[in-house]
Amino acid sequence: MIKFMIIYKRIGDYKMTNVTIIFDKGEKITVPLGTKYIAISQYSKYKDTVLGVKKDNEIISLNDFPKQNQTIEFFDVNSIEGAKIYKAAIKFIFEVALKTLYPEADIHYLHSVPGGMLGDIKYSQNLTLENISQIKNEMAKIIDGNYPFVKYNILKKEAQNFYENVGTPEKAFNLRCCDNIVTIYKLKNYLNYFYVNMPYSTKYIKSFTLKYLDNNKIVILYPSNLTNGKLPEYIHHENIIKAFYEGRAWLKSLNTPYLANLNTKIANYEIKGFIESCELAFNDQIKRACEDIIRSRDKRFIMLAGPSSSGKTTTTRVLAAYLRSKGYNPICISTDDYFVERENNPKDEHGNYDFECLNAIDINLLNTQLISLLKGEEINVPTFNFITGKKEFHNNIIKLQENSIILIEGLHSLNDDLTPYIDERFKYKIYLSPFIPLNIDRHNYISTLDLRLIRRIIRDSRTRGHDVSTTIRTWQSVRNGEEKYIFPYTHQANTIINTALPYEIGVLKVYAEPLLLSVAQDSQYYEEARRLLKFLQGFYPISSEYVSNNSILREFIGGNND
Repeated sequence: MIKFMIIYKRIGDYKMTNVTIIFDKGEKITVPLGTKYIAISQYSKYKDTVLGVKKDNEIISLNDFPKQNQTIEFFDVNSIEGAKIYKAAIKFIFEVALKTLYPEADIHYLHSVPGGMLGDIKYSQNLTLENISQIKNEMAKIIDGNYPFVKYNILKKEAQNFYENVGTPEKAFNLRCCDNIVTIYKLKNYLNYFYVNMPYSTKYIKSFTLKYLDNNKIVILYPSNLTNGKLPEYIHHENIIKAFYEGRAWLKSLNTPYLANLNTKIANYEIKGFIESCELAFNDQIKRACEDIIRSRDKRFIMLAGPSSSGKTTTTRVLAAYLRSKGYNPICISTDDYFVERENNPKDEHGNYDFECLNAIDINLLNTQLISLLKGEEINVPTFNFITGKKEFHNNIIKLQENSIILIEGLHSLNDDLTPYIDERFKYKIYLSPFIPLNIDRHNYISTLDLRLIRRIIRDSRTRGHDVSTTIRTWQSVRNGEEKYIFPYTHQANTIINTALPYEIGVLKVYAEPLLLSVAQDSQYYEEARRLLKFLQGFYPISSEYVSNNSILREFIGGNND
């Protein structure tokens, strides 16, 4: 029996009879005391799409009511917070629909894919397209039924017993790191938790679709802030999915599929050996890429691209070392050094510099120099000064030798428009991304976005003097650029290198927590900092003394590779 904690205060105990609400855009309304936020949302532009409400930069329950005059902000799927809530709601709705039709089935959510998430349906038989259509229809019925997401705050011990009884021991283990009161949600007759708030009811989930990949593999697509609230089109990325499954199989071979298994290794003083295994596995990926390049004898340009904080610099350096050991003379070029002068940098629709677009790169200079190299001429590689916003030339002279191979690292390296004068047959393309195959539990995976954001928060603080709010504020622009300029080209990659280390969040936690705690409540990014802190809470800390000086993690936490 699950016990519930209820804190109740009668409306009559308050002295006010009405409260004045100011929306974030300045509109004012007066409502009777006791009017819930969900009812107040009907006076806002979000009346049909509301997913949450914030007061003093903190998300509060739509079931609650204001006790005094206040300014509030409603939000929908077009916000960072709203997109995460929408995603969690879709996960819960899919689970309930699946179990309604197939009570013995379960869904394991594995990882994000562009526009959605990948899951495995655990069932005794392979489902058909007709079965998937039935699940989709059942989801639509749940949404149309306007079922509430009922929130309960329960004792941790009762939650642990519940998870043990329903056969999810990894969830029970994870609660060891939680406070004594645990949140859980109920939808119809099912209980679960997805580490974020839920909407008021299912009716606010407007759109989704399912893409069946056979063998009980499913992709669930849903709108987000990155798609302007619209349902994205599915683009299959077989190479990314394959790389993820390879990483997952490797972790299972080490008996570490879930966070609970990792935390157990830390508690049992087994983490040092696990870290060494992770580092060797990462280097083995680069070794295989190096061998593939060598087999492709005509590849002279190695194009490495990846999103922000994917570890492009370290991966390029390690690949160069492997190539050097095979008798090559690697020449590393970063497209960041070829930015146009700041005054010539394009601006976005808001009038801000758009550092992510292709035209932010001096393509003419880059290609002129590459062609000169191919002609056997010397070039002077620039260094971009991010303080002055200008390229500087410091007599960094390079010239191709017979055994030279050029590594070009940057945001746009997979896009042939970056190097239009280089024949395709001379290029070998590598996509880098930290998609960590370690899952929190069977229903909650570690977001690649969260991992990269935590990496960036630490690096920005250490190397650029940026506070957390500044990093989070610019993150949306960075993400928009990635959606436009990287992800459409990932299918062109000759190989994928997964730059995540399954142990790394335990190390990052030690550096990130003090930074996230420094975010004041008057910051509009306070709620996002709190969410990340809550996410990190489940990870046992790991000392960086076990991290080698050559690890890709040093690119973010610092060390001998600074």
